[in-house]
Amino acid sequence: MLARKGLLPDGFLLTRLAEDQNQPNRSKSRSQRARFITKTGSCNVAHKNIREQGRFLQDVFTTMVDLRWQHSLLIFTSAFLCSWMLFAMIWWLLAFAHGDLEPRAPDQEPAPIPCVTAIHSFTSAFLFSIEVQVTIGFGGRMVTEECPLAITVLIIQNILGLIINAVMLGCVFMKTAQANRRAETLIFSRNAVIAPRNGRPTFMFRVGDLRKSMIISATVQLQVIRRTITAEGEVIPLCQLDIQVENPLRSNGIFLVSPLIVSHTLERGSPLYDLSAQSLNTEDLEVIVILEGVVETTGISMQARTSYTPEEILWGRRFVSIITEEDGRYCVDYSKFGNTVPVRMSSLSAKELDQTRGIQDTGGDTQLQGWGLVRAGRGGFRRGGRTCHATTSEPWYAQSEKSDNEAELKGKKKTVLLEVIGRQQEGEELGEMSDT
Repeated sequence: MLARKGLLPDGFLLTRLAEDQNQPNRSKSRSQRARFITKTGSCNVAHKNIREQGRFLQDVFTTMVDLRWQHSLLIFTSAFLCSWMLFAMIWWLLAFAHGDLEPRAPDQEPAPIPCVTAIHSFTSAFLFSIEVQVTIGFGGRMVTEECPLAITVLIIQNILGLIINAVMLGCVFMKTAQANRRAETLIFSRNAVIAPRNGRPTFMFRVGDLRKSMIISATVQLQVIRRTITAEGEVIPLCQLDIQVENPLRSNGIFLVSPLIVSHTLERGSPLYDLSAQSLNTEDLEVIVILEGVVETTGISMQARTSYTPEEILWGRRFVSIITEEDGRYCVDYSKFGNTVPVRMSSLSAKELDQTRGIQDTGGDTQLQGWGLVRAGRGGFRRGGRTCHATTSEPWYAQSEKSDNEAELKGKKKTVLLEVIGRQQEGEELGEMSDT
């Protein structure tokens, strides 16, 4: 669909098709799982046996916006036709009660002033109803001052017509400006990958924006949906667990000017900490990606969603680079957006790698500060030539403050010692002078 609109080059779709053929089809050997969020971002949840259907009528506007276009247009057309027919019947009854519909011979006395001129049948009353509500005003029919009730009906019909128009325009605007409309030009990689980054296994996927207008305050949230069993034996079929997104700013905010690779390090405390290449084929989980932000041109909040099942997570592969510098600016090649290349990686999980490196689980007493830790001897871990003790984790500035305090204490001790020595020398000199 995006290729037909000219938003994506044809080579992008050809590359994606070739990529799908090259990837092993792991879903054939197992039954098809139900996914919580589809690749297009819609929620794959069916609500059944809802007894209180009247709650939807209490919020009519939201119900109208959530309806499909064909249903909304059918309701609006029916509302206009019903209102025209209703007031056409009222105008016909007013003319009938006033005697404007009685036939008169040419030799009889002239007819009295009618309530509405040029109404002779229900058809003419229907045409007058349309002219009043949509303010056409052909000039052939009009309300006279003969009937005050007709003036009241005219006011009521104008007010009702304005209300119907306002509701219709509001629903059409909200349906066209929904958050998922802007998400049509936000693309996610079809597959996610797990590859080593900075010495640690990392879950990664790629996201890009096809429009030049930016997404302001864009944030990315990751969640894992999996079936869990509590200690009491309670089965939770859809347990939602948050995943921390790696960002140097300590937040989930991103600057989506060019395609980005969003990553999550498989660390202790991560729901994917026990995931290995062998267990990936048997895991019953789903990683949900939610991207939220504000559209720069309209100021409307938007949200884009997708998900990755175990069949769509590739172990030991990483994304290729698609950004190059040409003629003093950066260029993005979307034909390689979802391309991956194999990398050398162990099939063990992050937990098993930590155990093989000597990082044992002590019940939460050890707090790992970063990745790439190796055994440093004497119960500590070394990282970059610096020792981090297993019992307490201190930041770098705490160690510098400690060294400064030790230096100050040493300086004070030296000062005290000099003063003591000076006093001893002064006492000895005074003693010698008193002896002489």
